Amino acid sequence: MRTLLTRVQAALDRRTAPPAILAIRHWCEYALVRAFVFIVSLFPIETNLASARLMGKAWWGLMRRHRKRALEHLRLALGDCYDEAGLERIARGCLEHFAQVYLAEMPLAPRLITEWSWARHVELGRVGPAVRELLGERGAIMLTGHFGNYELLGYTIARLGFPLAAIMRPLDNERLNEFIMGSRRSGGLELVMKKGASERAREVLENRGILCFIADQNAGRKGVFVDFFGCKASTYKSIGLLAMTYRVPVVVGYAIRAAPGFHYRIDAERVIQPQEWESQDEPLHWLTQEYSRALESAIRRHPEQYLWLHRRWKSRPRDEHPTTAG
Repeated sequence: MRTLLTRVQAALDRRTAPPAILAIRHWCEYALVRAFVFIVSLFPIETNLASARLMGKAWWGLMRRHRKRALEHLRLALGDCYDEAGLERIARGCLEHFAQVYLAEMPLAPRLITEWSWARHVELGRVGPAVRELLGERGAIMLTGHFGNYELLGYTIARLGFPLAAIMRPLDNERLNEFIMGSRRSGGLELVMKKGASERAREVLENRGILCFIADQNAGRKGVFVDFFGCKASTYKSIGLLAMTYRVPVVVGYAIRAAPGFHYRIDAERVIQPQEWESQDEPLHWLTQEYSRALESAIRRHPEQYLWLHRRWKSRPRDEHPTTAG
């Protein structure tokens, strides 16, 4: 029986499945997602959010592996600020928050966030200096993390008329990937596939556009290691190198849930100007550390809205002793 189950699992694995099996799997995934989006669109957003929050509670109770990882990361990052009960409260709130984001808000955002209706769900907070840069003639790089509703941030700003190009990793399922990209493009957001994105990224900045990144991705052993919640975290060099090459400001922002339900506030945590890093001895490291510090500062105020499941500390510096980070 174990051998049979192993063969079935291997047949379904994306990397080893025969093309026919993979095609069937992709069609099924695509059909299920389209059906899910259709079903949730039949109900008010508040009903969907209540259901998704219950799913988040179930996620916490049933997925021991995810619960364990979230708590391990929280102990690493915030263990000196909260007791164990406080860390569990944050981890549970994280799963409930992102269940609502993934199961209700992301599927419905293209319908709810339009040029006329966005203000019902999103308010603009401390964004004055950031807006001045986004409206400027130099172009800009805009960064956020796996924090709040990171897709809503870019989607809303694009709906307001700003020419955004966001870097993303495509899904393995091409049909599903095209469906998701189409819904985002309808709001004016350009999505640039991560593989081969260098040329388009340069074009955007050369034309004084706005290039967007999720900046807390693990970059592997070759990344820039900076402090993130007191532990070294590998961060992509490309963001800092692009900012330095084109001398554009770096805007660190986010969209956080400001009230129960689908109610968010967009804030800008930090605007980093070229003259700030140009005066540093190691400008690339300084810039990468500075925007990571800005993200950390925002997350500390709303820790339950950070994706603690995300393996931010997976890669370790070569000279570091073995650690529990991951």
